[in-house]
Amino acid sequence: MSTLIYDEKYRSRAASGTHRTRPGRPNVRLFEGEAWLVGIGALGLLLAAGCAVWMLLYGSAVGAEGRISDAFSFNAALGVFILSTAAILPYSGMRARGRAVFRRAYIALALYSYAAENIQHFRGVNPRFAKNGTVFDETVGILFALVALLLVVFYTVLAVQFFRRRSLELHPKLVTGIRYAMIAVLFSFAAGIWISMNQGRLVGEHGNIMWLHGLGFHALQAVPVVAWLAERTTLTDRARSTLIHVTGAAYVLGLAAIGWQTYLGRPILEWSVWPVAAGLCFLAALAAGGLALRKAILDAGKSSPHISSYEAQYCRRSI
Repeated sequence: MSTLIYDEKYRSRAASGTHRTRPGRPNVRLFEGEAWLVGIGALGLLLAAGCAVWMLLYGSAVGAEGRISDAFSFNAALGVFILSTAAILPYSGMRARGRAVFRRAYIALALYSYAAENIQHFRGVNPRFAKNGTVFDETVGILFALVALLLVVFYTVLAVQFFRRRSLELHPKLVTGIRYAMIAVLFSFAAGIWISMNQGRLVGEHGNIMWLHGLGFHALQAVPVVAWLAERTTLTDRARSTLIHVTGAAYVLGLAAIGWQTYLGRPILEWSVWPVAAGLCFLAALAAGGLALRKAILDAGKSSPHISSYEAQYCRRSI
């Protein structure tokens, strides 16, 4: 009879998702200890909102090269990217000192990026490839390229942390999803370098590198969310892992198909092999995510929280 009784305190922690699933495993929350990164991400969204208001009042074009719409997209994208990074950073397994170095570096790099993007566009100058610009404009562009490279370098260091055994052992399901997201982010960074070397987003007749660049970063929201949802279902461990792997692998393969179509200089919105393959991959990822969401909602409505088989055995031994 005692084996069927669980401590109410343990059960409440299981329901909240902040419990220790194994002895000695630290309790970790999304965004934990990353208030500064959250603030920097929120700043990007605030700047994007300001750009949106400006466009409603005065339009997008400023001078010969300034495009407030580009500043809007950049601010929103970088803001969401930093907020997503702040959410998963506590699960990286990095030591406090390593996280502090990453955090401070990304805050400084993000602030320069916001400043260069917005100030230059509002001055009517392309912040990266200024035509007939002054020495100041050229310097801003050179520094912008250096900052972009440093963003890639620091994020690659972070990505490596998620492929170490320490982070996987602490949070196996969520880190598995984050690993796929990190692979997708590297696709995006490669696309960003491609844009810089190409001095523009257009390739061939109709290829547009921005599709690859943008969709890769959205994996930071899509795949870890599915892993987070899967952890909160009553599915078997194998079924949860399958949902996460299907979502992650399909998303990455979809990106690869888009990348190849772009390399060929063709648009991604056409009826040909690679766009169709990419669409099927993203549909598979969406279907797996939908299943995880549906199951998580159904299980949340049950009277008793889900406790994994390992946790149940641990509770029985403790009674």
